[in-house]
Amino acid sequence: MIDKNEHSGRRNFIKSSSGILAGLAASSVAPDLFGSDHNKPQYSIPLGVYAGYNKAHFLKESGCTYIEESVSGFLLPADGDQQYEKNLQQLKSENFPIKSYVILLPGSLKTLGPDANHEAILQRTELVLKRAKECGSQYIVFGSGASRVIPEGFDRAVAKSQHIDLTRKMAPLAEKYGVTIAVEPLNRGETNFINSLSEGVEIVDAVKSPRVKLLCDIYHMLKEDEPATEIVKYGKHIVHCHIAEKESRTPPGVKGDDFRAYLGALKKINYKGGLSIECFVYNDFDKEAKKGIEVLKQQLSEV
Repeated sequence: MIDKNEHSGRRNFIKSSSGILAGLAASSVAPDLFGSDHNKPQYSIPLGVYAGYNKAHFLKESGCTYIEESVSGFLLPADGDQQYEKNLQQLKSENFPIKSYVILLPGSLKTLGPDANHEAILQRTELVLKRAKECGSQYIVFGSGASRVIPEGFDRAVAKSQHIDLTRKMAPLAEKYGVTIAVEPLNRGETNFINSLSEGVEIVDAVKSPRVKLLCDIYHMLKEDEPATEIVKYGKHIVHCHIAEKESRTPPGVKGDDFRAYLGALKKINYKGGLSIECFVYNDFDKEAKKGIEVLKQQLSEV
């Protein structure tokens, strides 16, 4: 026989336990006990910095997963083929990947206008793609704003047709070497053609190649007041990204720009490509580049 006092005690214990569990479920402790969004991994993407390859070891130690170089600095150096071979050996020795290369064309090689020189551009592009493949790289950035300025008085439709025709001729070369050409929209302070993601997509759609895609540069988007929602709209085309602060193209953390809206848009499209800090002037490269990576990691963790 069960003693009445014992039965009453058990009943009170059950009530008490139920109350405790209910309280836990309603409190902030409950998600951690039963599993919640707090346990999901934070959003992160590969981060890199545009720099000379002599900074590779430093950037690796600073939390980068790759470096971004320039075409003329690494693939087509001024000192010629012998210097390129030295660069290639350094890459193999350091074993820190170069994901992409900027500045495909010098301003003297015009993609459009009366002085367009497609033959010379295609010769240069094929060698660049061949060497990028040798280096195990993924992308050649096709920005080159000075080469695609539409001259005053020149028919805009004709200029656009010229540029598309050239890019269509580049596409089979990119497919041959397995390296993607990333079309980069630039702000109107640098060129008067392809100034937004939508205009970049027009080129990509016209070419219709799996090796001609879109680059999203958050610095240029900020300069053009282009909203982060455009990243979501054109996300399926984006394969690579650049970033810098709006006012003076400084690394994240110098002026304190908040990039969360744009980083959140990248998260929304489940972007997994690289995000490179692309700046051309530093007061203290080591200090500012390292801080830039830290700031990006922090802001990425908060979107």
